Amino acid sequence: MSLHAVGEVPDADTRSDPAALVQVGLFRAGPARAFGLGLLLVALAVVALASIRYGSRPLSLEAVFDAFTSFDRDLTDHLVVRDQRVPRTLVGLLVGVALGLSGAVMQGVARNPLADPGILGVSAGSALFVVVAIYVFGVTGLLGYVWWAFAGAAVASVAVYALGALGREGATPIKLALAGTAVTALCQSVTSAVLVVDVNTLNQFRFWEAGSLAGRTSEIAGQMAPFIILGSGMALAAGPSLNALALGDDVARSLGQRVHLARGFAAVSVVLLVGAATAAAGPIVFVGLVVPHVARAITGPDYRWVLPYSGVLAAILLLAADVVGRVVDRPGEVQVGLITALVGAPFFIALVRRRKLAEL
Repeated sequence: MSLHAVGEVPDADTRSDPAALVQVGLFRAGPARAFGLGLLLVALAVVALASIRYGSRPLSLEAVFDAFTSFDRDLTDHLVVRDQRVPRTLVGLLVGVALGLSGAVMQGVARNPLADPGILGVSAGSALFVVVAIYVFGVTGLLGYVWWAFAGAAVASVAVYALGALGREGATPIKLALAGTAVTALCQSVTSAVLVVDVNTLNQFRFWEAGSLAGRTSEIAGQMAPFIILGSGMALAAGPSLNALALGDDVARSLGQRVHLARGFAAVSVVLLVGAATAAAGPIVFVGLVVPHVARAITGPDYRWVLPYSGVLAAILLLAADVVGRVVDRPGEVQVGLITALVGAPFFIALVRRRKLAEL
């Protein structure tokens, strides 16, 4: 195998390995990828508008437009747009970007196409800290859960990386996966023990655990935005390093990469992104797992393009799932976490059968 500059990946067309040919993307040239990303941003704007307009109380486009240009606090439609729909859409946008980027980074760091927040124990850590907050400290409400969930995600991620880094080889993909599985099992055991002995904690916890954007306010968006913006910047900056890591640790070192430092930098971005997203909306499954595969099918294996595509695609998926959940069960709604699970599971199975999930 010839060596390539750091940050670049071999052109799939030049590879002799048949498995690598599976990774050829729909768009191969830079201008085509940029054009495709632009189309996705337009689609995201359309879905965001739909998220503001549709719900248990459908609104006209005129009412939505007037709520921004000539706001009248005495009009119910304007209050719905400004106080409910816009904050909810903003939280969904941030959470979607965070889940998409973190999923792509986790799969790149672990070199595991099935890696997601559950593998590295992040979701389980958040859930454990929220349960402890409810049971021990009597915390109630989403604003109270946010910081506990974020702290749990951070502690669990650090614990997984510390355990996975033990030994001479450092944090290898297999050791990270094993450490994540162990931490997840421990956190889930303690969480279950608390929920079994206290019904009140169970009743408060189960709504957050289902994964939902309902009731998310502008305060929550404001609290989470700095972490997700910082984590997104770090994740996008990690793209060239992930390309080198995808070639294997030995090749990455020969290209001048400091493997442990690159892997640690990417892990910190995951902590920020998944911690903030889980804290704001609860554990939402399949988004971070499925979306990077779709992005990779469009762009090919270059993480400099996989990452931005994953962020935008995940935001589109999450907002669209939230809109569907609001309109299929009026005047109630189905939590977005349930919709993504219903859509993601069969889609992922179809993706596995069709693409055969070539190695990352």
